[in-house]
Amino acid sequence: MADYVMAIDAGTGSVRAVIFDARGNQIGCSAREWQHREDPRYPGSMDFDWTANWGLACACTREVLAETGVKAADIAAVSTTCMREGIVLYDAGGREIWACANVDARSNDEVTQLKQLSPDLERDLYLESGQTFALGALPRLLWVKNKLPEVYKKAARIGMFNDWLTYRLSGVLAVEPSNGSTTGLFDLQTRTWDTSIARRCGLREDIFPDVLECGTPVSKISRQGAEDSGLMEGTALIAGAGDCQAGSIGVGMVEMNDAAVFGGSFWQYEYNTGTGKTSPKCDVRVNCHALPSQWQYEALAFKPGMVMRWYRDAFCQEETRLAAEQNTDPYAVMDREALKIPAGSYGMICAFSDVMNYISWKHASPTFTNFELVPEKFNKYTFYRAIMENTALITLGHLRLVEQATGNRPRRVVFAGGASKSALWPQILSDVLGIPVLVPVVKEATSLGAALLAGKGIGLYGDIKEAAHKLVKIEREFTPNQENQELYRRAYDDWQTVYAPQLELSNRNVTRHLWSAPGL
Repeated sequence: MADYVMAIDAGTGSVRAVIFDARGNQIGCSAREWQHREDPRYPGSMDFDWTANWGLACACTREVLAETGVKAADIAAVSTTCMREGIVLYDAGGREIWACANVDARSNDEVTQLKQLSPDLERDLYLESGQTFALGALPRLLWVKNKLPEVYKKAARIGMFNDWLTYRLSGVLAVEPSNGSTTGLFDLQTRTWDTSIARRCGLREDIFPDVLECGTPVSKISRQGAEDSGLMEGTALIAGAGDCQAGSIGVGMVEMNDAAVFGGSFWQYEYNTGTGKTSPKCDVRVNCHALPSQWQYEALAFKPGMVMRWYRDAFCQEETRLAAEQNTDPYAVMDREALKIPAGSYGMICAFSDVMNYISWKHASPTFTNFELVPEKFNKYTFYRAIMENTALITLGHLRLVEQATGNRPRRVVFAGGASKSALWPQILSDVLGIPVLVPVVKEATSLGAALLAGKGIGLYGDIKEAAHKLVKIEREFTPNQENQELYRRAYDDWQTVYAPQLELSNRNVTRHLWSAPGL
């Protein structure tokens, strides 16, 4: 048997191809940044360029083979993962005819149209699908119907971005439930399409491809797929998963009541459950997990990673210069200084993203408040630490949100993604949540999870849970400081008190929302 598996990961900001050996060790990675541009005719749009982006994906597969020296014949299987919510429409000939990326927000009119059908429609559909109109495909499909009727008429199939990668490699289109369920067109209990949802929304019922569970064979790489990608014709293609669900496997989050936080551009709090039951308040998202007998409650914090990049680029040029001299990351330089700032940041309150309210999802204009004109205390590292603390407080709100919906609280949380590389952020998160925080050796776990699914699909691993427990290694455990924990409990209440009027100012158009869902 060939010795390696490959994961192709279509993220929000880049696409990458990663090779792993059978023991879960990363052998090599090639990545290309990509952008999803707004069509100036449609404010809030986020178009996906399938021609250019397929070229970037193939550049990654070819490059990682060349750089590692791994032969295409030694890749036993390939699986795919991606940012969720992005959708692709195909015509009857299998050609892409329209696609949008994950937080496309062009469909304000269509959300209003859907709500006019029935004031209870969004709530009723959420209770079945776990999704609202905020991120799902329903308003976007209705937008295509209304604004691009010729495209809508030609549409023969719909798929997600990870399915698109597999389709381009094989010519076979099938959707897996972990990402498919984010469309809002799935029945959570049956883990497949519910065409009655489309019918109730005035949409077509004949565009839905087959559904295959994560980790099952889809097809094999075609001659054209091999020519494009540099991979070998006939290589097994295995159904992957959405990024957070694949990442959950990649951090060993495979048992009931396991929880994880993925800290990237957005922060996702994920909690495993054995049912597809939704929240009566419609305030938290519910998706299918990549494991066939599990589902996940999910709460998202908007843009913490993007806030950090903004802060670094706007205010920390000196730290960036020092990092280049010291051959380290600018955030590592900033962390060293922020460690000197006491917990609570001298009472400063930072407000960016709010705790998730899925049925009415808005975020106030960003703000810092409650600081003094004392540079010895309130310098750029205090502001930097306050951003970290605010993000952790949002995560506490999400932990409580899921606890209210399920009646359960995790005993510990696995922390992965770029933010988990910080020397400071994991400790702040543990102090705020009041439970241990475990950081795995592999921080970028999404590709590893997809690779484990690829191995499962060809029999390399008999059981995905067993494989995850065996191959996922924990690098460090952070335990809460009790004194800091009490301080942060008070800080959470203060932050919520400050945030409410900030959101009201944005609702009155005095300030601009950081983000609001279409139609709100």
